[in-house]
Amino acid sequence: MANSIDSLKHDHVFLGADHERNERKVWLVIALTTTMMVAEIVAGSIFGSMALTADGWHMSTHAGAMLISALAYMYARRNAKNPLYTFGTGKLGDLAGFASAVVLALVALFIAWESFVRLANPVAIDFDQAILVAVIGLAVNLISAWLLRDDHDHHHGGHHGHHGHHGAHAHTDHAHAGHHGKHAHSGAGDNNLRAAYLHVLADALTSVLAIAALILGRLYGWNALDPIMGIVGGIVIARWSWGLVRSTSRVLLDAQPDDGDLAGRIRKVMETSDDTVMDLHVWQLGPGHNAAIVSVATTSPKAPASYKEKLNAIPGLSHVTVEVTALG
Repeated sequence: MANSIDSLKHDHVFLGADHERNERKVWLVIALTTTMMVAEIVAGSIFGSMALTADGWHMSTHAGAMLISALAYMYARRNAKNPLYTFGTGKLGDLAGFASAVVLALVALFIAWESFVRLANPVAIDFDQAILVAVIGLAVNLISAWLLRDDHDHHHGGHHGHHGHHGAHAHTDHAHAGHHGKHAHSGAGDNNLRAAYLHVLADALTSVLAIAALILGRLYGWNALDPIMGIVGGIVIARWSWGLVRSTSRVLLDAQPDDGDLAGRIRKVMETSDDTVMDLHVWQLGPGHNAAIVSVATTSPKAPASYKEKLNAIPGLSHVTVEVTALG
């Protein structure tokens, strides 16, 4: 039976399965961080505590970094069906993640630089007050990290067949396959959520290192340990930043998804003694959503439905275009 126009229509919404849930998480962490920021600045001003005031302003930069993730979620959701974006807004989270990774790298550089300056020019430390601030900061960061944890291991969503159409042009048949499902399948995680999580984790790490250095400094007078721990923290955060840059840039540059050799699996199911994959492009459209353009040369052309049926066996393909060229 011929396909109807309505059956061939499909959207290009390639947001992650937990997009709205993750967006709410980030806004909640921003609210928590902002509340703590205001409390520390006010308390620092009332009690004359420079340590509390400084940590409060530090919290403001933390909330600002989180805002990048939150606004990216919101914009991607609101413009998911905007025809201006040919393949949807699923990759906006990776763009936000890349921006957050750059911010994280700058934070690491700032921490390391300040630690070097402090190491060269030691200052008196009010250990009791500094430890209190670090403990409060650690508690807030641990709560935030718990909120942002990615505990949704198995993506949900149905598995639907491709939509397609078939047009004959000379010796070439074209079949365009649509979506397997509206929700993300197994595959790459949400780099936007990961970026927000790493910002919180970076803060937690600096708090842990600070607490350890301050306690040892208070007990044994090892004041130099505080800036040394700062340098160590800066190096670790820089390493996390580099890992995030690598994963997000791969998506932004349309590299083949790191999803169990997706291209290899496509070739395996498509190629037979009669059919040869001549050209293949695979890239990520959003968390758990991948696209593929497959060009098949064959001595025994088949109906587009047969090729689409083969590709239905591969999860995570949300938008597929198949080109069939008859040989001979």
